[in-house]
Amino acid sequence: MKKRLLTGFLIVLPYLHMARAAHDVVIYGGTCAAVMAAVQVKKMGKSVIIVSPDKHLGGLSSGGLGFTDTGNKAVIGGLARDFYHRIYLHYEKPGSWKQQKKSEYGNKGQGTVAMDGVNRTMWIFEPSAAEKVFEDYIKEFGIEVVRNEWLDREKGIKKNGDRIMSITTLGGKNYEGTMFLDTTYEGDLMAAAGCDYHVGREANSVYGEEHNGIQVGVLHHRHHFGAVKDKISPYKVPGDPKSGILSRVSTEDPGKFGEADKRVQAYCFRSCYTNVPENRIPFPKPDGYDASQYEILLRVLNTGWGEFFEKFDPIPNFKTDTNNHGPFSFDNIGMNYEYPEASYEKRREIIAEHRRYQQGLLWFVANDPRVPKKVQDELRKWGLPKDEFTDNGNWSHQLYIREARRMIGDYVMTENELRKKKPTPESVGMGSYTIDSHNVQRYITSDGYVQNEGDIGVSTNGPYEIAYRSLVPKKGQGSNLLVPVAMSASHIAYGSIRMEPVFMILGQSAATAAVLALDGAVAVQNVPYEKLREVLLKDGQILAYSSSKISRGVDPKKVKGIVMDDTQGKVTGHWQESGAAKAFLGDGYCHDGNAKDGQCSLRFEPKLEKNGKFRLQLAAPPNNNRATNAAVEVQYVGGMKKLIIDLKSGREIEGIYWIDLGEYDCGNDTAITISNVGANGYTVVDGVRWLPVE
Repeated sequence: MKKRLLTGFLIVLPYLHMARAAHDVVIYGGTCAAVMAAVQVKKMGKSVIIVSPDKHLGGLSSGGLGFTDTGNKAVIGGLARDFYHRIYLHYEKPGSWKQQKKSEYGNKGQGTVAMDGVNRTMWIFEPSAAEKVFEDYIKEFGIEVVRNEWLDREKGIKKNGDRIMSITTLGGKNYEGTMFLDTTYEGDLMAAAGCDYHVGREANSVYGEEHNGIQVGVLHHRHHFGAVKDKISPYKVPGDPKSGILSRVSTEDPGKFGEADKRVQAYCFRSCYTNVPENRIPFPKPDGYDASQYEILLRVLNTGWGEFFEKFDPIPNFKTDTNNHGPFSFDNIGMNYEYPEASYEKRREIIAEHRRYQQGLLWFVANDPRVPKKVQDELRKWGLPKDEFTDNGNWSHQLYIREARRMIGDYVMTENELRKKKPTPESVGMGSYTIDSHNVQRYITSDGYVQNEGDIGVSTNGPYEIAYRSLVPKKGQGSNLLVPVAMSASHIAYGSIRMEPVFMILGQSAATAAVLALDGAVAVQNVPYEKLREVLLKDGQILAYSSSKISRGVDPKKVKGIVMDDTQGKVTGHWQESGAAKAFLGDGYCHDGNAKDGQCSLRFEPKLEKNGKFRLQLAAPPNNNRATNAAVEVQYVGGMKKLIIDLKSGREIEGIYWIDLGEYDCGNDTAITISNVGANGYTVVDGVRWLPVE
């Protein structure tokens, strides 16, 4: 008996300091995840403090990314959905519409409406509106916040074994806690605490992935020079290497496809502009402006490329959330490699360089006489809004840190979990956005032209689960630390997980686990998952998703015939998800990103109960950018037929656009395959069906 008591005492002993800590939970970072985590801790009855290196709370959600990257909104629950509900309530107030009438707002978001009156959520908003909501949380829940307090990354972590006892800031302030959360984009607390982490891209071979590592030869989206009708020379005198290299082009070897490197996908500011004269400040000319930095952009514009304003996405009050678009745009490619590990001083220099680059680009296009007049005249209608970022020169206070350090934790999320090739254990939330990496480098090709590398867009074929153990360090590296932002994922998996709604979800789940670890006096690695799951579900988190839950489009089960959604096809190549069309099957459809590379195909193989004659049809939402020569193969009893299909020609039948492929005798080996071989536009697939011929 004595031995048992002693053993139990030894197990509990490392946790006895819990009752003496100044705070039950210390959260380091000021992102959206920090606020949601703090709210959850308070809702569970514990004390919490946010130690924020930032003055403004909310990270990128209040820093300009108001055109929310949601993916499938059905899997956004808990406090994350509450945030977007509060945004909805904000815009229900007439006083929130200062430069625009609510009735004038287009209400179009990413795939669905921006303002959803049925579910009382709004997914698109101004930066100031988001910051107000975050600050309202702080006031409502009485959350203690200290701002402009930067972790002493060299000697600011006090540990007892693998437990963090306290953190100290550069200002000399000490914060003792029982549980700790690192909610920074950079993973500064996680790294300083001695956890394993990774910077850059892993080789495909590390986790058995297809889309990690260097991506030379892969051209997704339209953020590459293949989207321009003329090839662009990287030399000061076009075609003459002896004349020197233009700015913003690397002379380094880009590396081999699929291999690892230490480069990081590009950052930018999600800057906010307005075209309302009364609320507009002309784009400023930044100190150190150098027109030569934009020579490649000038060459792109002079080819007739007309997509400069493609990502001026509208948010309320005639403002924009402006993102990168095209081969040379707001992403500052190749200028952020040092950022993840850099000192605070060096990071400030990198942030300043990004601001100078982006503001300089705007000044260049708006003022340089060489810029095509049509583009210049249009940009001059825009400027910075007087009522946003008023303490920072009307410019965003948050650089878009798309990726920095990523913990190598107790479990690593990879593209295999996201694409359902492997099951995900112990879900604590879901993501659904396309696996998305921005460009990583701009280099010179072997034939002497400029090209970008690293841009990836790969469908997850629906929502995916995120493992609890991807939020916790390896055993022995941090028994009271959770990391919901710089969490454990490969480069390519992080490309989808890194969306702001997901960070809110993971912030809440991490906080819940922290409180359960505290109450149970156990390490975060040993939190009973069934108990964690029970609490998360009670608090509205979405931990699993059934494709039978159709939140956006037409339920395939309610459509006549034997219907297969695009998510049921056998995938080859790099398909991307979308939901921008007015009508589609299921929760969206897929497209090839206008790759035209012949590498994308979808094959549909139904299970027919009996042989017979069927009319076969392809579902594809029409648009002017669709391919008119999509390659389709129909496999039927006794043969195969090759077709060339105009994807603009769909005829609407009961809300879905169908293209007729003809009548065929079909058996168990029937199949329909569509590919982008020789395509002259976007290859788009929504689904297929077999209609029995009476």
